[in-house]
Amino acid sequence: MKKFLFLSLTFLLGIVGLASAQTLSPLGIWQNEEKKATFEIYKCGNKLCGKIVTLAVPNDPATGKPKTDSQNPDPKLRTRPRLGLVFMQGFEYDDANKWDDGKIYDPESGKTYSCYMKMINANTMEVKGYIGFSMIGKSQTWTRVK
Repeated sequence: MKKFLFLSLTFLLGIVGLASAQTLSPLGIWQNEEKKATFEIYKCGNKLCGKIVTLAVPNDPATGKPKTDSQNPDPKLRTRPRLGLVFMQGFEYDDANKWDDGKIYDPESGKTYSCYMKMINANTMEVKGYIGFSMIGKSQTWTRVK
């Protein structure tokens, strides 16, 4: 009987261990800390990308027209709309619920940074943009939109 209990307990702990080792997925709709926008993280080939799906202030206050990528370093891209803009690209699964080796573009500054996404739990993730080393950079916590 003791052997049976021991084996049953070992089996249950193994199942719990497997369940906790599963990868949390960043796929879906997210909102940034400032609540300025929502973003969709989606598969693009075998990597992950992100695009802007809503803006809290979609129109330029000065012109009343939809916001564009006006700060883009490439003058040819400055008239493209911010809504629908693919601003995150190239994320590959690394380990421990982290997607790395991506790039994130900030349309407010026109700058592009290296980036990773790390799931904290099913509805929260850390997004960190950096130059050079990930130790130095800026992190945000994004919340999943239900």
